[in-house]
Amino acid sequence: MNKVCRIAVGLITLILLSAAVVSAAEDLKEITIGVIPTESSAAAMKGFEPFRADMEKALGIPVKLFIAPDYAGVIEAMRFNKVQIAWFGNKSAIEAVNRASGEVFVQTVDVNGNPGYWSLVVVHKDSPYQNIDEIIRDGKSLTFGNGDPNSTSGYLIPTYYIWGQRGIDPTKHFKLVRNANHEANLMAVANKQVDFATNNTENWDKFSQVHPDQIKNVRAIWKSPLIPSDPIVWRKDLPKEWKSRIKGFFLAYGRIGVNKEQELAVLKGMSSGWAPFQDSSNHQLLPIMEIDMAKEKMKIQSNDSLAAAEKAQKLADIEKKLADIQSYTKLINQYN
Repeated sequence: MNKVCRIAVGLITLILLSAAVVSAAEDLKEITIGVIPTESSAAAMKGFEPFRADMEKALGIPVKLFIAPDYAGVIEAMRFNKVQIAWFGNKSAIEAVNRASGEVFVQTVDVNGNPGYWSLVVVHKDSPYQNIDEIIRDGKSLTFGNGDPNSTSGYLIPTYYIWGQRGIDPTKHFKLVRNANHEANLMAVANKQVDFATNNTENWDKFSQVHPDQIKNVRAIWKSPLIPSDPIVWRKDLPKEWKSRIKGFFLAYGRIGVNKEQELAVLKGMSSGWAPFQDSSNHQLLPIMEIDMAKEKMKIQSNDSLAAAEKAQKLADIEKKLADIQSYTKLINQYN
């Protein structure tokens, strides 16, 4: 086996796939879909209910919805097989893959066909702040509405591109930091309960439709590089025949059949509005994994409590993982 193949196999085994595989039953009696809490539970349930009903009819077994108060709750539910399929952000999907026997099988697409979305930092329309540097300057007097720690757009991306690259720990730099979902953070800014907060373009559009008067009170002062669209993850120990049926349902939904237009309307009502799903795999997580590793590297570098030898070893381990991810990404790109 050549070096590139060894890297690919090693990465698949050690990074992309969960460490343990729990044997699945020969057949499924029911399926539960986990929904990440980017908005209120009632709104999420309402948006996903028609899709759930269509899936139940197509598969011929009961399909249920599960909505936890945070990302970790959905990850844990998948870990203990209380949830078999879940909608995640890219960062939480990495956790599901590594800790909950998860595997990406399709990817969401926004209603406009965008290949992804963007993280935002928002302030009230009357705020004097026009950019991140001004917020950092007055940090000690400001309240920050940060995202869920397992959120890609609300936490990981701003941490890497804003705070990490400036060597800032938000919990120490700002007067107060509180974590919440996207809708809660946007509402908090609109009502001047926090001085600024993270969000994303998808939730911004959804919020604009539901709260048109409130969105007028908010403006964005920072926009990230493109983030890959959210993955849909299943437990990788699902029976193969059920995987085929489930994936077939997802990829056909809103694309073919006499109910195509009705299904497109259902997708438009889910989350911030979706178009038909696209095929995907764990490969879509690689760019986010690289950012996560780079963030961890910066955290170790700034940790003065570590002994020199321990810090050097931890940095060497991170560098190796980063190199493996970059090599595997290059390999994948060569064949795409």
